[in-house]
Amino acid sequence: MADTKDTRREEALAAFFDMMNSSLRTFTSGEVSIAHKAFLLAYEAHKGVRRKSGEAYIMHPIAVAKIVSHEVGLGYKSIAAALLHDVVEDTDYTIDDIEGMFGEKIAFLVDGLTKFDSIFDKSVSIQAENFKKMMLAMADDIRVVLIKLADRLHNMRTLGSMAPQKQEKIASETLYLYAPLAHRLGLYNIKTEMEDLTMKFQFPRIYEELQSKIAATAEERDAYIKTFTEPVVQRLNEHSIVYDISGRIKSVYSIWRKMETKQVSFEEIYDLFAVRIVFKPTADMDEKQQCWRIYSLVTDIYKPNYERLRDWISTPKDNGYESLHITVMGAFGRWVELQIRSERMNEVAERGYAAHWRYKSQHESRQNEVSPFDAALDKWLMRLREMLANSEENATEFLDQLKLNLFASEIAVYTPKGKMVKLPKQSAVIDFAYEIHTAIGNKAIGAKVNHKLVPLSYVLNNGDQVEMLTADNQKPQAEWLAFATTSRARNQIKIALKAEVKEYFQKGKQAIEETIRSFGAQPNAMLYKRITDAYRVTNKQELFSQVGAGILQLSEVEKVLRKQRRSKFLRYMELQLLGAGKRKKSYDDPSLQEAAQQPISKRAFLLKEGTDPSKLAYSIAPCCKPIPGDSVIGFIEEESKALIHKKICPVAIREAAQHGDKIVNVKWTEHKGIYFLARVTISGIDRIGLLRDVVKIISDEMNVNIRHLNAESHDGLFEDELDVYVHSTTDLNNLIGKLQKVEGVKEVKRI
Repeated sequence: MADTKDTRREEALAAFFDMMNSSLRTFTSGEVSIAHKAFLLAYEAHKGVRRKSGEAYIMHPIAVAKIVSHEVGLGYKSIAAALLHDVVEDTDYTIDDIEGMFGEKIAFLVDGLTKFDSIFDKSVSIQAENFKKMMLAMADDIRVVLIKLADRLHNMRTLGSMAPQKQEKIASETLYLYAPLAHRLGLYNIKTEMEDLTMKFQFPRIYEELQSKIAATAEERDAYIKTFTEPVVQRLNEHSIVYDISGRIKSVYSIWRKMETKQVSFEEIYDLFAVRIVFKPTADMDEKQQCWRIYSLVTDIYKPNYERLRDWISTPKDNGYESLHITVMGAFGRWVELQIRSERMNEVAERGYAAHWRYKSQHESRQNEVSPFDAALDKWLMRLREMLANSEENATEFLDQLKLNLFASEIAVYTPKGKMVKLPKQSAVIDFAYEIHTAIGNKAIGAKVNHKLVPLSYVLNNGDQVEMLTADNQKPQAEWLAFATTSRARNQIKIALKAEVKEYFQKGKQAIEETIRSFGAQPNAMLYKRITDAYRVTNKQELFSQVGAGILQLSEVEKVLRKQRRSKFLRYMELQLLGAGKRKKSYDDPSLQEAAQQPISKRAFLLKEGTDPSKLAYSIAPCCKPIPGDSVIGFIEEESKALIHKKICPVAIREAAQHGDKIVNVKWTEHKGIYFLARVTISGIDRIGLLRDVVKIISDEMNVNIRHLNAESHDGLFEDELDVYVHSTTDLNNLIGKLQKVEGVKEVKRI
């Protein structure tokens, strides 16, 4: 929709200069001139175009540039790239045009931000391909992804104007990829806002309820913070420390996740806020010493909980985060978390990578200093380049590996000589072996972890000491790929297997072709399709290799060929008896024709009442097993069926992030004729007759059928796990409420 008159120029120009003036940096006249030139080009390119919200399109790149300059703190080249980030994608301008006007670097940044508009192979995820392209550019210049995060944040801020299906796609993609990426780069504020906005659109009712509860407790919370901080303020003033002290509420998303993880109510979360002390460093003492000095002053007033001490100043996090976290006992027997950090630490904690480098550039003495953050980021980028260089997977598989290797939390494990090795959480012994050296990984047969013998598949924990065991006659095995998680380990295993695979391929191909010819047939594409389907392998290359390696036997090939021979004979007899001109059934119902012509992704699936589940146009995802009443999302699985997940299911979030075009609107109706399986756990203090009382409530009072029951009792405690059939979450919640009233039961929760 286009404007008939250029009535927005002055408004856009005012927004541009406001953005430049509010930047965290100061610019020379030449730098302002380049940014202004980028604005004028973007304005002309997007002239007359409006966003879904109705505002002029140019306001979006200006808003992105403002986030880049004001919230991240990047320079004029990044501002220019932010202003131009949609020009090549949405207009007739090319990257060559941008390079001619603004130079190679700005053109590179814009190119890294330009999405593919289409991909010929429709089985490929455009979302995944675009993200992979962005990561390729990021490996050379990290500013690409910083600008993209700003773009995504503004899209999330204006998501309300989009259609519900589009909201679901963008929100899931943000939670799956962009929020973890912001966290990894230390952009805490951006990561937190992304998570909160995702929740606002995916779970609006829960979001509003939590917002209301937070607001309702604000007065009481503020009063408590004031009471808590008064003696601290007095002590800091007595020692002439320049500081700022404040109480900060946790984000809505983090509160909700804690409620979900711990299975507790809002009222049961005691650490809703943290008190933060940000001090101005003095020349007579380094920042680390000053943190501990303030720690000493605070713990003179309040008793600390030593088990909850988090020292991120001696060992900063890999994303550059530095802070001293302590938990102390405040008034009324209430634990309070207190964060102590310098002004520099606080800026890096809030703004991440860009703030770190800006701080270094402003302090000549630090410019040649290699901080732990520098080393960690360099290693992270090196691992990213390694993944990109060695990746033979499609973009979707690449994203899964990226999330597992580069976004995951890290653990620290140690060699027998005490050298620390950092690995992604959930790494196995084989990952450690390849991290040490490729030769050790290729010859590995097992390990001693904390002096105990373990297999290569053993999952390592933080602080483990690992001694690898090797053998000269060992070689990499294909089954290692089932538990190897790091990209380095997986790539090295694949490289080692390639030599064998080529030999296996030729051997398997020859064996299969000989078998086919022995049945009087000739190898062809249709026959290979039937054989690969029978073996449940992806393609004939995999088929040849696995047959050649002896993993698959030729018996299935022979079965397919016998069936092929028999089906040809039966088809011949059918044609002889019935005639080749057999009429096809016609469907003249106009409503059926109209439904068939409608794109499947646009149809809404109503989960109907009283229908046999096997005949419904949907199936229930086995990973999360949603039941009526759960917030759900659907994905097209076949032309006539949708797969239903819970919205909070990690598999659903991943699928929506990678294949947003498959999302379909779904909603529950009453299912009084259908039962759904749900799992609950019951725990508490054991007594004679307790299990009988539990079963009586389930079977007699609630009339619920039990499919599976597993009960354990030890040391006076018990834990039961039950699979029960229910109609909806209402039935399940009623059941949980009844069970919680049983004597001895302390906790009942749905898994």
